[in-house]
Amino acid sequence: MSSLSRELVFLILQFLDEEKFKETVHKLEQESGFFFNMKYFEDEVHNGNWDEVEKYLSGFTKVDDNRYSMKIFFEIRKQKYLEALDRHDRPKAVDILVKDLKVFSTFNEELFKEITQLLTLENFRENEQLSKYGDTKSARAIMLVELKKLIEANPLFRDKLQFPTLRTSRLRTLINQSLNWQHQLCKNPRPNPDIKTLFVDHSCRLPNDARAPSPVNNPLLGSLPKAEGFPPLGAHGPFQPTPSPVPTPLAGWMSSPSSVPHPAVSGGPIALGAPSIQALKHPRTPPSNSAVDYPSGDSDHVSKRTRPMGISDEVSLGVNMLPMTFPGQAHGHNQTFKAPDDLPKTVARTLSQGSSPMSMDFHPIKQTLLLVGTNVGDIGLWEVGSRERLVQKTFKVWDLSKCSMPLQAALVKEPVVSVNRVIWSPDGSLFGVAYSRHIVQLYSYHGGEDMRQHLEIDAHVGGVNDIAFSTPNKQLCVTTCGDDKTIKVWDAATGVKRYTFEGHEAPVYSICPHYKENIQFIFSTALDGKIKAWLYDNMGSRVDYEAPGRWCTTMAYSADGTRLFSCGTSKDGESFIVEWNESEGAVKRTYQGFHKRSLGVVQFDTTKNRYLAAGDDFSIKFWDMDTIQLLTAIDADGGLQASPRIRFNKEGSLLAVSANDNMIKVMANSDGLRLLHTVENLSSESSKPAINSIPMVERPASVVSIPGMNGDSRNMVDVKPVITEESNDKSKVWKLTEVGEPSQCRSLRLPENMRVTKISRLIFTNSGNAILALASNAIHLLWKWQRNDRNATGKATASLPPQQWQPASGILMTNDVAETNPEEAVPCFALSKNDSYVMSASGGKISLFNMMTFKTMATFMPPPPAATFLAFHPQDNNIIAIGMDDSTIQIYNVRVDEVKSKLKGHSKRITGLAFSNVLNVLVSSGADAQLCVWNTDGWEKQKSKVLQIPQGRSTSSLSDTRVQFHQDQVHFLVVHETQLAIYETTKLECMKQWPVRESAAPITHATFSCDSQLIYTSFMDATICVFSSANLRLRCRVNPSAYLPASLSNSNVHPLVIAAHPQESNMFAVGLSDGGVHIFEPLESEGKWGVAPPPENGSASAVTATPSVGASASDQPQR
Repeated sequence: MSSLSRELVFLILQFLDEEKFKETVHKLEQESGFFFNMKYFEDEVHNGNWDEVEKYLSGFTKVDDNRYSMKIFFEIRKQKYLEALDRHDRPKAVDILVKDLKVFSTFNEELFKEITQLLTLENFRENEQLSKYGDTKSARAIMLVELKKLIEANPLFRDKLQFPTLRTSRLRTLINQSLNWQHQLCKNPRPNPDIKTLFVDHSCRLPNDARAPSPVNNPLLGSLPKAEGFPPLGAHGPFQPTPSPVPTPLAGWMSSPSSVPHPAVSGGPIALGAPSIQALKHPRTPPSNSAVDYPSGDSDHVSKRTRPMGISDEVSLGVNMLPMTFPGQAHGHNQTFKAPDDLPKTVARTLSQGSSPMSMDFHPIKQTLLLVGTNVGDIGLWEVGSRERLVQKTFKVWDLSKCSMPLQAALVKEPVVSVNRVIWSPDGSLFGVAYSRHIVQLYSYHGGEDMRQHLEIDAHVGGVNDIAFSTPNKQLCVTTCGDDKTIKVWDAATGVKRYTFEGHEAPVYSICPHYKENIQFIFSTALDGKIKAWLYDNMGSRVDYEAPGRWCTTMAYSADGTRLFSCGTSKDGESFIVEWNESEGAVKRTYQGFHKRSLGVVQFDTTKNRYLAAGDDFSIKFWDMDTIQLLTAIDADGGLQASPRIRFNKEGSLLAVSANDNMIKVMANSDGLRLLHTVENLSSESSKPAINSIPMVERPASVVSIPGMNGDSRNMVDVKPVITEESNDKSKVWKLTEVGEPSQCRSLRLPENMRVTKISRLIFTNSGNAILALASNAIHLLWKWQRNDRNATGKATASLPPQQWQPASGILMTNDVAETNPEEAVPCFALSKNDSYVMSASGGKISLFNMMTFKTMATFMPPPPAATFLAFHPQDNNIIAIGMDDSTIQIYNVRVDEVKSKLKGHSKRITGLAFSNVLNVLVSSGADAQLCVWNTDGWEKQKSKVLQIPQGRSTSSLSDTRVQFHQDQVHFLVVHETQLAIYETTKLECMKQWPVRESAAPITHATFSCDSQLIYTSFMDATICVFSSANLRLRCRVNPSAYLPASLSNSNVHPLVIAAHPQESNMFAVGLSDGGVHIFEPLESEGKWGVAPPPENGSASAVTATPSVGASASDQPQR
C-alpha cells in the first residue's frame, strides 16, 4: 500500500472516531494493522475480554512471529489460565491449557508440565513462583505493564503505536478544499452553492438549468472569481471554510518509513512466575546496522507468512531466550538503570588544545583523527590514538587583497577571530572552517600532516555561523549561513556561488542539508526561532516552523537519515531536544532531563541510529531516541565546561568533549578503547615514516565494515592513514621466515564430532569466540571457545581446543539441497553482524538459520538459478546482493520478499561480491575472471575489466575469482588461482600483482587480516603463505609439515578456504579438503608472522617490481 493510501486510512480512522463509530474504528485498526490503539488494548485487558484481546493482536502479530510476540501471547494465556484456576473453573482451565498453552510446550516441555501440575493444587499460589499472585485486578495491571513494554520493544509494532498528529476533522477539511477547487472551476459560480452530494464532482448549474462547459475546455480559468466558502454540510458538523494556507509541510517528498530501534525491554524467557520488567541489554551495534529486525521467533515457516520478514542486528538473541527457564522474576519497579555498554563513557584520552575548543569533528573514515577549531581561530588536527597533534594552524587570511572592504575593516577593528564550525567532507578529502568574520576556508587533506589550502571564500557580511557539505545534482558543494540572514551554496572545487537563499528575518544560526528519495534540500534555523526548508531551485522556503526555545537551534538526522532531531536553547537558558514529524512539521516527542537554566547554548549529537547526547550542566547527557526520559549522565571525571561541546565519531565508539583549561576529553566504549590501543601500538612500532605503498586517492584508512571472502561483514580495527610496514634496518639481511615444524608455530586441529568430506566455507564469528564452517554435504559446523581460568576472554585461540557445539535439541543446520548433489554445488553463506543468524545456500534454496537453536527461520529463492555468493548491504541488512550461477546478481529485499534489481554484466557464475560503504559501490567477480563495479544508488554498472592472467598460465573454465575490500574501502584484493592483485576501485586499475609461477601450485583461497596489513593465502600443495599487503611480498611461509601429520604428507589434503580472526590480526584458520579445520597463531615469543621484507630500490610502489614467490631468481625464496 502506498504512503498516501496509508495516510488515507489514518484520516478515515480519525473521522470514524469523531463520529463515534467505536467498534468500526477498532476493526479498521486491526484489519489495516497501521495503528495499535494501546488505550483500547489496555481497556480490553483490564476487562478480561481475552478473545477480543487476541483478536485485536492478530492484526499486528502472530504468536510465532518473534520472541516478543511469543511472550505477549504467553503472558495473556497464562493470565487467562490462572484466572480460571482462581475461580475453581477447572474444565475451563483444562480447555485453556490444551487449546492455548499447549503451543508453548514445543519450546519448553518442562514449563508446560509445571503449568499442568497447577491443576493438582487446591490453590495455585502454593507454587513458589506464584506465591505473590494477588487478586485478578492487580494481576492484570501488573501483567499489562509488562505487555506494554513487550509491545513497544516488538519490531512488528514499530511506527504503529503513535497516531499521527492531525488537525481536527482533517478529512472534512480536505473534502472542503476539493469542493472549493471544483467550485472555482465552475464557469458561473454561485455565491452560495447548494452541495447535495459528494458522489459526483460539483458544478454550478446555469440559470436555465443547462450545464456549464467543461472546465478543461474553458480558456478563462485564470480570471475566474474566487469562490466563497461552503456552508455546513450534513448533520455531523460543518466543513469549515478553508483558512488562509499555512506554509506547506514537507509532506510527500519528505516522508519515508522510519526504522526506529526498539526501546530496551525484556524479551527474555517465558516463565511461570510474574512477568519481568527488566531492561534488555542491547548488544554492540555494528556501523552499518540499519536498525531493522531479524525475525526473532523460531518458526520453521516464516517465509510462508504474508507478513514481511525483516533483518536486524539490533535485536540480541542471547542464550537466555531458549530454553525457557523458571527464574524468580520480580517486578523491577525499583531497579537501578545502568548506562548501556555501547555508550562511550570511559575517559581514554585528554588532549591540551591551547585555546578553548568551539567545534570538533572526527574524520569520517580515519575515525581516530579529530579536527578542532578554537575561540582564537586556531585549527588543530589530532591523532587521538597516539595522542599526537599532527597539525596546528593559527588564523590567517590567505589573500587579504581579495577580501571585501567590510571584512578588511572588521579585521582591523577586531583582529581576534573565532572558529564557529569545522567539518569534514563525506570522504574526508576536504574540510571546511567557518569563522566569526565573513570568511570560510577549505583545506584539502592528503593524510598524515599533509594539509593544503584549497579555497578561501568571503561568504557573508558578519559572522559565518555554520558550514556543511552537500551534493546537489551529484556535485560536491559547501553550504554556509551567516549573520546577513542568508544561506549560500558554493561549488567545493571552484568556489563559485551556485545558490543564495533569502527569506529569514534574523541571522541564520545553523543549516542541515539532507536528501530523501533523491530530493535534495536544506533545513535552516535562525535566531528568531524560525525553521525553514529550501530546495535547490531559488524558489523560496518550503516550510516555516517554530523551533522550541525560539533562539539558538541546531538540527541533525539520525545516521540512517530517517529521523530528524533539533536541539535548542532559549534566551532564558531553557533547553530542548525534540524529534520532528517531518511530514506534519510538528514535534513528535520532547526529551526530558535538562537543567532548568542551561549555562550557555547546549550542543548535541546523534549516534548509531539510537542515542542522542547533549552537553549540559557540566556533564554529557544521553537519551535513547525512543524514550523521552534521560538515559544517563556522565561527568567524564569532572572538569567539563557548563555546556561542553561534544562530537561522536562515525561509529559512535569515541566521543570528544570540551573541558576546562582548553582541554579535550575523548570518551570511549570497549570498541573505542580497542581502536585506540591498536593505533597506539602501530604508532609505537613504527620508528620510520610509513611507506605510502598504495596511492590514497586522498582517502585515509578507516574503521569500516569489511566484507570477507566468505560473504561475512564485520568491524575491523583501525590502521594508519596509509598502509604501513614495520621499519627495517637495511644494515641487516632480511630472511624469509619458514615454518616447517609444529614447534615453530601454534596450530590446532579442531575436534570433530562428525566427519565431513571437505570444508567449503569458513568464517570466524564477529565476536571472535567461535568458528563456523559449511561442509560440502550442506551441513554447518560450529566450534565455540569457553571462558575459563586458562581463557578469561573466551576468544578463539590455538592454545586451547574449542567445543564443537550443538543445541540441546541435537538438530543440525543443514541447507536445502533440492534435487542437486551438494558435493557438486557452489556453497555460500553470510553471517549477521551480531552472530545471531547465518544465511546460507548449497545449490538449493537460500536458508536463514538461528545460530542459537540451529532452526531454519526461512527459506527463499529456489533454484534455478542457484545462489553462489551472498553479501549484506553495509547500510541496510534487509538488502542482500545474491550472486547466481546464471551470471546475474540479484538485489533482494528480505523484508518485502522482492528482487529490487537484477544486474547483468558477467558471462559465467558469480564467485565474489564486496560492498564499499565509502564509495557506495558493489564490486563483483565471476568465473569469467571479470571484475565489475556497480553504483549502489541506482545499480548501474560503472566499470568492468577482465582480470590480467599472467603469461604462460592456463586456468580452468570455471576458476573462482574472489574480491575483498581493504580497510580503506578504496582498494580491494582480487584472488584468483593464478595471482593475488590489489585494485583501485574508482579507476578499476591494478595497482599490484603477485603472479603464481607457471609450474607452481595454484592458489586456493586468500583473505586480508583484520587490519588489512597481511594477506593469508593457501595453495593447492598445502602451503600457506603470509604476504605484506603493502607490496604483495612474502614474509612467512607455513609448510604442510608444520600442521599436517606425516601420514598425510603425500596425500592431496590441502586448504580450500582460509579465514582471518576479526580482532587478532595474526590469527587465521583454514578449512581442509579432508573435512578438518586448523587454527594458526605465531609463537608467543614471536608475536607475528615473520618480518616484512625491505622495499625494493627504496620503493614499494611498483606493481611489476614484486617478483613471484615461485620465481626462479636465485635471490628469491622458493615455495
